[in-house]
Amino acid sequence: MQRLYDFIRRHPTGVDSFWAVVLFGFSMMWVIQENVGNEPRIAAAVIVLLLCLSIALRRRAPEKMLLLVAALGIAQLVLGIKGNAADFAMLVIIYTVAAHDGPRWASRLALIGGLSAATLSQIRWPIENTSTGGKIFFTVVMSVPFALAWVLGDSLRTRRAYFAQLEERASRLEKEREAQSKVAVAAERARIARELHDVVAHNVSVMVVQADGAAYVLDAAPDQARQALETISSTGRQALAEMRRLLGVLRTGDAPESGEYVPQPDVQQIEELVEQVRHAGLAVDFKVEGTPRPLPSGVELTAYRIVQEALTNTRKHGGPDVGASVRLVYFDDGLGLLVEDDGRGASHEMYEDGGADGKGHGLIGMRERVGMVGGTLDAGPRPGGGFRISALLPLRPAH
Repeated sequence: MQRLYDFIRRHPTGVDSFWAVVLFGFSMMWVIQENVGNEPRIAAAVIVLLLCLSIALRRRAPEKMLLLVAALGIAQLVLGIKGNAADFAMLVIIYTVAAHDGPRWASRLALIGGLSAATLSQIRWPIENTSTGGKIFFTVVMSVPFALAWVLGDSLRTRRAYFAQLEERASRLEKEREAQSKVAVAAERARIARELHDVVAHNVSVMVVQADGAAYVLDAAPDQARQALETISSTGRQALAEMRRLLGVLRTGDAPESGEYVPQPDVQQIEELVEQVRHAGLAVDFKVEGTPRPLPSGVELTAYRIVQEALTNTRKHGGPDVGASVRLVYFDDGLGLLVEDDGRGASHEMYEDGGADGKGHGLIGMRERVGMVGGTLDAGPRPGGGFRISALLPLRPAH
């Protein structure tokens, strides 16, 4: 059964031709055997042939076959050729035109012609010895098959159009999902690039400071030099581990599905960061005000990166004997950050224009991070010298 169905789907015109031949045989038997009186047999045979031909070609040119069938019906009325088996082609053509996604005039013409066929036939060949009511009833009954054929075809056309619309919508949604996925991947890669900058800038800065200190005290204080080298080693391993995870995500080209691929520092690790900076030779005063509590991961990561970037800038541009202070303040509706230094070396204002390296990863990066969580950032020179960075991070991002 499945093979027969597949064959019909692959060869619809061949199937129509087969049924057209079958219908032609039955119709010609009627033309030869039935008592047709003075009806022109040759004209009847030609009409039967053309009606069967319309079935064979109904899929290729439905509108033309409709006009052909209409002309043949008129010819039957004019020549007085009564209905026969070949007139079944009219029902088939009406169904085909109604189901075809063609011009609407063809569908309307098929409906009007089908409903008029029984009436015209009754006028041309009235039923004798029958009341007017009986004639009307007979006409209505004979019109029902034509109406059903049109309704069935039009319903099939509507259903097919509905499914086509669903397929188009599904295809459009799939393309939109692909576009959104690409945008999400691009945003994630940009975020990872910022993470990579923070990791490299902070850890390399610590390593450079420790290396300079080790070289300075190598002969006079070997223990301090050894401690500095151990700090360089641990910092380098940490940097390599974080960079390996970050670059692993970039190589795959996909956004991470879980946090295990990308380091997600939180507020609790700021104290460890401060200790690491102290070991690098920068005096940092660290205080926490308010009651610590869990914060959204985006807020905690932003807070950590702001402190990390600020302390890195202080070490690089604060000058000699610089000191810094870090304050975390827990409010009811957010987290406040205050990072200050008393540096008198290179001006921190260069970060307003993208940092000392000219690549736009200084205060611009901080403002971008704060903006992502709906917070505010204030940065500028501090009265009496030095630099101040103040940020307020809300618990919920602004809409």
